[in-house]
Amino acid sequence: MSRILTDRQEIRQWAAARGGNPVLMEVPDGSRSRTILQLAFGQDALNADGNEGPDRIDGFQLVSWEEWFVALENGRLALMVSDDPAGGNEAEYSFIDRD
Repeated sequence: MSRILTDRQEIRQWAAARGGNPVLMEVPDGSRSRTILQLAFGQDALNADGNEGPDRIDGFQLVSWEEWFVALENGRLALMVSDDPAGGNEAEYSFIDRD
């Protein structure tokens, strides 16, 4: 079962219970780039430096929750997460339109 989160406190609590950190990533999009929201868990958060590649222009950047929430709200997105109270697999999340 999954649930949809839009409340900032609920999102932070869900991520914190799984060791998640807010991330923004620049990716190629035609002749420009676009910013993608992500959550980094565990070791990925520690390896933020030097993670550039052809699909990640500047790699991902750990950012403040405030900056991450601004991007979430500007994109009119919500976070769909696993409803497993024990934590479950941290990869069980996705971004969906709020509408």
